[in-house]
Amino acid sequence: MSSDSRSPAASPPLAGLTVLDLTLALAGPFATFLLAGLGARVIKIEHPDSPDPCRQNPPYLGPNGVSLGPTGPDDVSVSALNRLRGKYGVTLDLKRPRGRDVFADLLGQADIVVDNFSAGTLDRLGVGYAFGRSINPRVIYCSISGFGAAPPPAGTGRAMDSIIQALSGLMMTSGAPGDPPVRVGVPVADLLAPVFGVVGILSALRQREASGAGQHVDVSMLGVLTSFVAAEPFDLLEACGLAQRTGRMVPRLTPFGIYQSADGHVANCAPTEQFARGVFAAIGHPEFENDPRYATRAARVAHVDVLNADIEAFTRTQPTKTLLDLLEHHGVPAAEVRSPAEGVRDPRVMARGETVHLEHPQFGRVADVIGMGVPITFSDAPPAYMRVAPAVGQDNALVYGEWLGYGAAGVERLRAEGVI
Repeated sequence: MSSDSRSPAASPPLAGLTVLDLTLALAGPFATFLLAGLGARVIKIEHPDSPDPCRQNPPYLGPNGVSLGPTGPDDVSVSALNRLRGKYGVTLDLKRPRGRDVFADLLGQADIVVDNFSAGTLDRLGVGYAFGRSINPRVIYCSISGFGAAPPPAGTGRAMDSIIQALSGLMMTSGAPGDPPVRVGVPVADLLAPVFGVVGILSALRQREASGAGQHVDVSMLGVLTSFVAAEPFDLLEACGLAQRTGRMVPRLTPFGIYQSADGHVANCAPTEQFARGVFAAIGHPEFENDPRYATRAARVAHVDVLNADIEAFTRTQPTKTLLDLLEHHGVPAAEVRSPAEGVRDPRVMARGETVHLEHPQFGRVADVIGMGVPITFSDAPPAYMRVAPAVGQDNALVYGEWLGYGAAGVERLRAEGVI
């Protein structure tokens, strides 16, 4: 008997839903990647002469492995392999009247449209939410933009991840006092905004069950990231005498931070009295429990620099493995600080499909390249099949010829007219 307790008829949660993907770069494609990973049929629509710029992002994967630049016609951007997986690829020029007619036919079969153009772009093309609703009242549009659907103030400029990090205040929360602004290495605005886009889409789908009507979901990258910055009262802490930027440590929770070992660094989280006592025992100073400088949270915060110096005087002398064993023995949450290469290859996350091996569309797994998985598992639904990222327009014949019923001749006419 199989150990899988799911029903044989179980399907991915969003199976049966069709998504029209008008997105570019990362914020939008990540939203539609998640929808594909949950089982939706995602149709990636690209301009025939100007496809998604993520296809030109280095590095590239080719028959001979990974390279910083393309070495041959079969090389494919790793970004494209990562972000476009699970999708069907078509081309369509929405600036042409016939292109809008084709889009209307797609809308008739769609549940969701996702875009991440600047606010108002789809309306200027004549295919915005008002148009979509006139074709299919049940359709849900999701727009992920820098500043929301309302036109931004004059001079705001284009929104990209670093711009949003800068405007949100995030760049002034990392690093130590006096450091220049620090950009978070992972493009957090580009990745968090689409997660909220998917939350909005799922909420709109639930409401559609009751009302029968779709709606426009509007997500602002600046709004999402600023709401995360607001989760911590940085300005209030500074007013109370704690710096906004605390580098490796979190003074108000001390001993809590990143401590140097003899061969690396260890992250240690000990905000409670029990955990703090565990740290004192692990570093060979159980008497610190009764030291008036360290006996309470308030006292430790008042003497944070001295305490961290005492802790690191020990940790610098010990290998990471020894420190982790000591901290674990005394019940303290701790972990080694790993490189991205090590982190994404953690056997636990790979076993759960949270990171996956990426394959070249023609040559398969020609190098050890790790990409995004969908970090959600369900007790009664299988993971969705994620097809390899499509080439530009790869599925024109399937989508237009078969799904829309244009036939081979109809597809060829669209191609000859420059519509696809």
